[in-house]
Amino acid sequence: MGVGEVRENEGYRERIARRAAQEVEDGMIINLGIGIPTLVADFIPANKRVMFHAENGILGTGPSPVKGEENPMLCNAGGFPVTLAQGASFFDSAVAFAIIRRGLLDMTILGVLEVSQSGDIANWIVPGKRVPGMGGAMELAQKAKKVLVVTTHLDKNGRSKIVRECSLPLTARNAANLIITDMAVMEVMPDGLYLREVMYPYSVADVIGATEAVLKIDGDVEVFR
Repeated sequence: MGVGEVRENEGYRERIARRAAQEVEDGMIINLGIGIPTLVADFIPANKRVMFHAENGILGTGPSPVKGEENPMLCNAGGFPVTLAQGASFFDSAVAFAIIRRGLLDMTILGVLEVSQSGDIANWIVPGKRVPGMGGAMELAQKAKKVLVVTTHLDKNGRSKIVRECSLPLTARNAANLIITDMAVMEVMPDGLYLREVMYPYSVADVIGATEAVLKIDGDVEVFR
């Protein structure tokens, strides 16, 4: 029996975000990274009270605004327009980072370039490419109570992004708790990386064949549709 339902015309990014939203619990304070993570806010049920945190100084961002109703003065840390939830507050970046560094975030959801089977995260630079800096990724990966990684399973060259050891510069070691891709859901445990779910229409064999890391299986592997 599946743990989700297929939605017509849903893209892989939205499916990843929809599955990630299932990890969100009522009352959480959550930081969303740039990219797929920002979509998670669109899949939070209306009856769940969640406060999303942004490094640029907002606590209480809401779903993406309706097209044409964006407020040019209201955006997340990635520069994308957001709405506000009831009870939202504003502060400077120093306070925003103090919230992170004090360990007050219940969860962060991050995109990655690579993630290892032991939970090492590499998500800020490809050698030889210019970037403005690591941003808040290092603090988020180290200090959030739960670190959820969302990413495509393969890179643009068809190589696994779920690896035995990261080859790219690390953001944090042993940081990821759960990995959600367009092919699978994997949990990082002290004794290894466990395959928990496969994304429809993939099979367990498909996921193992596409994964450079060693995957362990303990019990039934469910299908997320």
